[in-house]
Amino acid sequence: MAAQKALSLTIQDIPTLLSAYMPQLERGGIFVPTRERYELGQEVFLLLTLPDETERLPVTGRVVWVSPEGVAGRRVPGIGIHFSADDQGVRDHIEDLLAGQLDKGASTYTL
Repeated sequence: MAAQKALSLTIQDIPTLLSAYMPQLERGGIFVPTRERYELGQEVFLLLTLPDETERLPVTGRVVWVSPEGVAGRRVPGIGIHFSADDQGVRDHIEDLLAGQLDKGASTYTL
């Protein structure tokens, strides 16, 4: 298995957060645009900055989605990261920011 990699992601607004968040995952997750290659199951460390915040939230997770270079449609190259059990607070915070919007069927970067 590949070594752990570190990433940084700043999400500028709520619509982008809604498109990037992966609520269908048991512990939640986030899509990170990147052209770097990752393998499914690879562990990743992410510093995540949410809209209108300056604090960078540390997140550890595993790659569960890969959109490769050249992916079609609205999709952009990147990876989906499934949050670790230790990141429940990050998931709760994201879901608070997205309250009332998660069940509206908005298009996302993954599904």
